[in-house]
Amino acid sequence: MIKTLSQALRMDKERFKVPKSVQQAIPIQRIWPDGIFQQGTKFSKTYRFTDINYYIASKDNKTEMFLDYSELLNALDSGISAKITINNRRINKEEFEKSILLPMKEDGLDHYREEYNEMLLSKITGTNNSIYQERYLTVSVHKRSIDDARTYFARIGTDIVTHLAKLSSTAEGLDAESRLQIFRDFFKGDVPQAFPFDLKQFAKKGTSFKDWMCPDSMEFERDHFKIGDRYGRVLYMQDYASYVKDDMISELCDFSRNLMLSIDILPVPTDEAVREIQNRLLGVETT
Repeated sequence: MIKTLSQALRMDKERFKVPKSVQQAIPIQRIWPDGIFQQGTKFSKTYRFTDINYYIASKDNKTEMFLDYSELLNALDSGISAKITINNRRINKEEFEKSILLPMKEDGLDHYREEYNEMLLSKITGTNNSIYQERYLTVSVHKRSIDDARTYFARIGTDIVTHLAKLSSTAEGLDAESRLQIFRDFFKGDVPQAFPFDLKQFAKKGTSFKDWMCPDSMEFERDHFKIGDRYGRVLYMQDYASYVKDDMISELCDFSRNLMLSIDILPVPTDEAVREIQNRLLGVETT
């Protein structure tokens, strides 16, 4: 096994405790308003970025985008872990109309507003069944304190935004409320939100932030899990074919279902990667 991978597994290993409540089943220990979450000695930060027009690009542009994407991966330090997540979620019609559609003002221009609102509604209806797609890049690192983690994310965040800008993508760091909203949409997507999250109010009342986003129940079976009244399953792709098309990810994300597709990235030092490739080539030549 690669040394970096074995070291990462050893550092991430924690003593398992059987959760006695739904809140304990969510492995987040502490959160900060700037969006940094803590689990054990690992701190994480999530960045949301816009879509990259790779599919419609020319062959030369695709090659350039691939090289820029390689620079983004190489900008990540060894010893950290990164996760690219594509989140397909259903849009709540009432929340969408409240936040996006133009309200009527009875000033003689409402027919223009109605036409504009109809155009927006047409974008989220049809075959996709009101599916909205978001993309995230989550970086996790082991640090001794929140100050060390905040300093690290301030530096790595600038590099991530800069490299994604080269790919014509806009990135932004998510605060605690935005990150918790992702969890709530996953755990309680079919339950209307009664009130927005307010970290100060939760701390003032002495209640846990998990109470705002956790489901009523979680059940884990051998080949599936159940959250409330919904069923889900995790599929893990370990081995790849000798040739994989570049549109494989887009095809997987075209399903009209609630779906999260994640790609885990573990940066490896150059000398260790070269040594691993040489060992694999030697194994192929000797067989």
